[in-house]
Amino acid sequence: MSEKRNIRDHKRRLLAAKYELRRKLYKAFCKDPDLPSDMRDKHRYKLSKLPRNSSFARVRNRCISTGRPRSVYEFFRISRIVFRGLASRGPLMGIKKSSW
Repeated sequence: MSEKRNIRDHKRRLLAAKYELRRKLYKAFCKDPDLPSDMRDKHRYKLSKLPRNSSFARVRNRCISTGRPRSVYEFFRISRIVFRGLASRGPLMGIKKSSW
């Protein structure tokens, strides 16, 4: 199940990167007060016709091993639960579980 979620998230990332420039351009045209309103409406319509998954707001950072969407360390791309297990076993370079 987690593999399916990660694949879906990866597709969203690719789609967002593909349409990033076009989306920014349409948004800039929509926000420009100097343009006539019909031109702004035309660009707003074009923005609405882009795929929904092409928005970066729909991209979610997920754990690459479990697919967990919350509490993911962005640098390692793993969740805190997996991180703790790997840190205690020792396969993460430079990370060790503290004890005092």
